Formats: sequence, C-alpha cells, structure tokens
Amino acid sequence: MSNPKMENGAVWRLHHAGQEIARLTVTGGDFPWMHADVETLPGFEEFRSVFAEQEQAIDDEDHERSDACYEQIRKSLTMTFPDGEPVAEFWLHIHGDGTAGWRWHDEPFDLDEQ
Repeated sequence: MSNPKMENGAVWRLHHAGQEIARLTVTGGDFPWMHADVETLPGFEEFRSVFAEQEQAIDDEDHERSDACYEQIRKSLTMTFPDGEPVAEFWLHIHGDGTAGWRWHDEPFDLDEQ
C-alpha cells in the first residue's frame, strides 16, 4: 500500500508565522529522504540565505554551522503534509537549483541520541 504523502506530485507546504512561503511538490525519494521541486511564494526570500548557508556548510563539512542553520530553520518555519496536518519534525534542505530534500518524522527528533 503506498503512502499518499510520499507519492510523486504530492504537495507539502512550508510556513512562516502562519503564512505559506513555499510548496514542495514530491518528485521521488531515496528513503529516508524525500525529494521535491520548490515553488517559492512571498515570504520565502528572507530564508533563502539560511538555506544557502546550510548547503554551503554541508559541502564544507562544517557540522556546527550546518546545525546552527537547521536550528534557525526549525525555530522559524513549520511544514505541513499534503493533507494539511502539521509535520512534527523535519530536516529540510532547499537547494539553489530549486529542488529540495528532507527527512521527516511523526515525533520530534532527539538529537542527543546520535
């Protein structure tokens, strides 16, 4: 049985302060990662630099800087499933080429268990 959240064409939504700022249309996945094309909406621009810094930090293997970006993203943004329900936890990367990759979970990640 397939999961409609993960089907190609499903639209996940990114929000800031209750405003939808991006739509992520699923293009596939490589478990546990989901992949999507990103449609940015008004309000997204203020976060573009954080995602760019996160991508650069990952490329540079600067885990401390990458973690700081993740914390800023999670403090400021929320995500909803295609059915509108909130995503409890996610680790989202929005790339400069207009694509995204993310992991999600029904409960918050316990980052102390690494």
